[in-house]
Amino acid sequence: MSMKKLTTTILLTAMVFGLFAQRNLVRPEDVKAFLASKTYVVLEDNPMSGYNVEIRDAVERSWKITPYEFISAKEFEKVRNDINKSFLVLIQMKFDGDKSVPIYNFLSASLGAAVKKITDMPDICSIPLSYNGLPEDTYSFKLEGIIRFMQNYINTINSDPTLIKKDAFKFYNKNSKTIKTKELWVTESSLDKETRALSDIRKNYKHNIKVVNPEDIQNAIKEKNPNVLYLHKVGPEGSRMQWRVWKMIIGAGDDIMYYYDLHNVSKSEGDGFLTKDFKKINR
Repeated sequence: MSMKKLTTTILLTAMVFGLFAQRNLVRPEDVKAFLASKTYVVLEDNPMSGYNVEIRDAVERSWKITPYEFISAKEFEKVRNDINKSFLVLIQMKFDGDKSVPIYNFLSASLGAAVKKITDMPDICSIPLSYNGLPEDTYSFKLEGIIRFMQNYINTINSDPTLIKKDAFKFYNKNSKTIKTKELWVTESSLDKETRALSDIRKNYKHNIKVVNPEDIQNAIKEKNPNVLYLHKVGPEGSRMQWRVWKMIIGAGDDIMYYYDLHNVSKSEGDGFLTKDFKKINR
């Protein structure tokens, strides 16, 4: 994704660290350093956190590219300056210059660095999960698929560093022409209100699509169903902070991205996968 200037905060117990930076483009040597490191998976301090349960389960089952260890947010703050360590950490971000100030949850794979600002740590791969403050169940059922995709991306740019660009995931759109060979699974809430009726969807998308429950997508990911693609949409979900909407189609079996786009909520473009998105993948 294209990373403009942004403000990043990590919430640690009763302390908030407000940071500002221009995120640097990852270098090929950073990717290689990440793959040679041990990754510390940062858990939230809240013992009731559903995120902790889901990320621990997902990592134990599917994190393969580096050795890993779970640590607390307090421990992360103590060791994040170590250049020999890497981290998988949930970060809250807000983009500088926005007219409104929505905060987003991102899952970030980063390298340790002796820097004051967390945003100055080499960012290998970051995926938007949700608007901050929304229930964790808007994204938690997809966490295993997301960390598998992140590993796919990291291995891909390690093999071909020419793919390292500001618009990090755009190159995956070349796969959109093959979406028609699989079933596209979406939840009703991931669709724009104007596209939720199957009769309306089929006016613009002639291939196989199913509107399913979150549990169906979670099971397809766990089973690595080779015939299923799922939609990962990040939007305001009815909250007052309405700004960006990310849309990603990812393979439940191969962990490859097939479509990536981003739009801002407006009178003509709502919170979800749009008619124009269906038209783009209707090949």
